[in-house]
Amino acid sequence: MSARLVLSTFTSMLLAGTAMAQAPEIRLQEVSVEANAPQPQDGAEGVISTDGYVGKSGVAGTKTDTPFLEVPQSISTVTRQQIEDRKPQNLQETLSYVPGVRVGAFGFDPRYDAFTIRGIDVTYTGVFRDGLRQLNSPNGLFRLEPYGLEAVTILKGPAAAIYGASSAGGIVDLISKRPLDRPLREVELQTGSFDRMQGAFDFSGPANASKSVLFRVTGLARDAGTELSAVKDDRVFIAPALTLKPSEDTTITFLSEYMDSTTGGTAAYINTYDGTLSTGATREFGGDARFNDFRQKQGRIGYAFEHRFNDAFTLRQNLRYSKLSTDQKYIFAGYPGITREDTGGISADTNLESRFTTGAAAHTVLTGVDVSHLNYTSWQAFGDFTTTFPPAVPYVAEYEQTQTLVGIYVQDQVELGPWRLLLGGRHDWLSSEFTDATALQYDQKDGRFTGRAGLSYVTAFGLVPYISYGTSFTPNPGTVLNGSVAQPTTGAQVELGVKYDIPGTNAAIRAAVFDLRQENAVVYQVVSGTNVQTQLDLTSRGFELEGTASLANGLNLLASYSYNDVTIDRLSPETVGKTLSSVPFHTFALWADYTFQDGPARGLGLAAGLRYSGSSYGDNLNRPILDNAPRTFVDAAIRYDLGVLDPRLEGARLQVNATNLFDEVKQICSSNYCYWDEGRKVIASLRYRW
Repeated sequence: MSARLVLSTFTSMLLAGTAMAQAPEIRLQEVSVEANAPQPQDGAEGVISTDGYVGKSGVAGTKTDTPFLEVPQSISTVTRQQIEDRKPQNLQETLSYVPGVRVGAFGFDPRYDAFTIRGIDVTYTGVFRDGLRQLNSPNGLFRLEPYGLEAVTILKGPAAAIYGASSAGGIVDLISKRPLDRPLREVELQTGSFDRMQGAFDFSGPANASKSVLFRVTGLARDAGTELSAVKDDRVFIAPALTLKPSEDTTITFLSEYMDSTTGGTAAYINTYDGTLSTGATREFGGDARFNDFRQKQGRIGYAFEHRFNDAFTLRQNLRYSKLSTDQKYIFAGYPGITREDTGGISADTNLESRFTTGAAAHTVLTGVDVSHLNYTSWQAFGDFTTTFPPAVPYVAEYEQTQTLVGIYVQDQVELGPWRLLLGGRHDWLSSEFTDATALQYDQKDGRFTGRAGLSYVTAFGLVPYISYGTSFTPNPGTVLNGSVAQPTTGAQVELGVKYDIPGTNAAIRAAVFDLRQENAVVYQVVSGTNVQTQLDLTSRGFELEGTASLANGLNLLASYSYNDVTIDRLSPETVGKTLSSVPFHTFALWADYTFQDGPARGLGLAAGLRYSGSSYGDNLNRPILDNAPRTFVDAAIRYDLGVLDPRLEGARLQVNATNLFDEVKQICSSNYCYWDEGRKVIASLRYRW
């Protein structure tokens, strides 16, 4: 299916659902923000504004509240309504319909939310929470509970000029639920595949008559298994939040979270080998259910502060302290291991927004400084093959690292008639101390400048072409290669695109082509079943097309297509010029959700989704024996508002969601190791709001 056909088909679907307004009647300012009357996402006013499935404006692209239409860079949004309709259970499922995002490269593995953007691994360096970098260590990756989210914004391409250390592929900003100025009371029960039992609640509202104090507390408890009997999916999650508004111009919101979760220490299958190279996965699970728990305890606490001095100046500060402890026990192919890791860190970002004019040009200037500090200690233990249980696993290695980043930045958004110019620059200073298992210490000090420039032209009929260029800089935690700490990863991208908000319709279409270069990226290669880290250079080129719509007739749509070609420029002599493993050349996704508005079926909602992942290579040698075949996954949902049957049940909704409905399971290979896709999963939920 060509990109032109996708665009034509999606546009025809939109025009069939609503009448299109005449272009000459649309005023410039109405197209960019007000024409579609977007509603702020619940509890996230000033952070993101959405209308159904369509993202309208937010701070993700510039750290100032800017219409997404006018930001000269690709931005995708997973709104709260999308999350409620699709019921994703982790970050990978949340992002599974976003163009350019690759999930499932390691098959079924619930331990980590591993994914790529535009062929670039962003698992460690691309996840942000409420605008602040989510600090990670080698085995300490914070897990996500989607029930605690308002929305997710995905900014594609380098954004280091404003966010500092981050992936060249882009960033994923997870927006936490925040207190509301109206009452919200919600409870939900779930059951489903693999003996799943879950209860959740979400309560919010004003704590006083003047609404100067708002609260929210969100919680969840789950006891569940997975398709592997040795792998659990248990968790307890709670997220209190409090907003104080001492004046019209001052707001401070405290955000916190605690989660205790347990899954499997390993979910891998035994591979067969030809020498040191895998020839494919067997159906034999490599672990042992008696010694296969991966428990994580994570917490965070922080605040988002804003004070508006006047129409010209606004001061903001975001701060968060986070802590994570992991305890991983596993046996793989008869060899036991334990990894325990304590990770802690603080992130803080302070900036001043200044608005002024110079002649006919209006400026929004942002100046700021942000600081992050990471400290982790890792204890690793490995045992010999044993037939006794529990296995004897003495600790043999201890690693420790502290890493501090300080960055200063300035950004100018210039509005001159229909033109939008974005210029930004930043300098970061890195200080790192790493101690390995032999007590050798590796010190690293570095400083890098990153920049971003973009230009958009906002037409009177909702079409906005743009061009942008940006660079990135990312230090690599916990990595020693060739006798020294790994070099920071750098990148640069050129992007050319067009954005279109269809006049008079709550619908948006986005298209972009890009050329991205990355140097010194840290990747894993599996050799004889062991992960080995190395660094490479690569070039990623591609094209993305995305459409979203929420129409007045009850129809919601998501449609996307992506083409991505990632070439290895430096790794080993035999891999130069090869295609990076497990990055499909073509992906396509379509989700349609319809709610009957009247008649005997009123209150009934039906939804279906299709996710296509094209062929890819299974290792960086591009050996045909590990080629990943194309695959298509079908998702579906059905729901019913019980209040239609009986007014006494107003606020009650029954819903059933299925992912991979037809149980499409194939081998998937990445970096010379093979896994199996996750099979069918069905979840039934009963939600009540009052």
